[in-house]
Amino acid sequence: MPSHSPFTGPATPMSPGAIIKAARILGCDEAAIHAVIEIESKGGFDSANRPRILFERHYFHRLTDGRFDHTAPDISHSRWGGYGRGSAQYLRLERAAALDREAALCSASWGAFQIMSDNFVACGFTDVETFVAAMIEGEDRHLAAFVAFLKSQKLDRHLRNHDWARFALGYNGPAFRKHRYDDRLASAWRLRSGQSFLREGSRGTAVRRLQERLGVSIDGVFGPRTAAAVRAFQRTRGLAVDGWVGPVTAAALEI
Repeated sequence: MPSHSPFTGPATPMSPGAIIKAARILGCDEAAIHAVIEIESKGGFDSANRPRILFERHYFHRLTDGRFDHTAPDISHSRWGGYGRGSAQYLRLERAAALDREAALCSASWGAFQIMSDNFVACGFTDVETFVAAMIEGEDRHLAAFVAFLKSQKLDRHLRNHDWARFALGYNGPAFRKHRYDDRLASAWRLRSGQSFLREGSRGTAVRRLQERLGVSIDGVFGPRTAAAVRAFQRTRGLAVDGWVGPVTAAALEI
């Protein structure tokens, strides 16, 4: 789309230290915020300096009572999906806006954290237009909306505890398991955090304590059977099922 797009703006990158400040407000580590950005967007703006968006046709269907399902089923449908290419998202948004601008703006996820604009009140805005204007402005505004949204929805505690399953349920919705949001967030956080984890290949006393807690054969070697037992435990506790023993799983196991 040409640069005169109404959705092109300053596209200011994240300020130095902004994530550190946000992490203090949320009481979480910086790696957790970076993990959300990694999975949701990999950056708040596209090459045309527009906020990254994903237009959700099922939102537009719901917000317009299905009035446009028959004439424009690719942008108004009772089922999610039909996204098409990433480069097509603004074309879809603008087509929908020509039919019902407010509903269209509320039917996309925006920016570095891909927050649905229908949540503008939870993000601290009075209307969707001011929310979108903030998304166009810069990544610091994306971050501020993210912080406000998490606190209003009480999701900050799950981010703080690295409880990725509960975080993904609240942030991405009930279909999070189908898209493995929890597992992907956990993996991104591990790469960012630099913390030590027990996983396949680990050996030693810590593995023996783990095996004792899991009730499996104790040999001090984290092999496939131990990993399977960890995944089974994580599944029963509603944790991210990745077979790794990090801080959250270790706390649940009381080791």
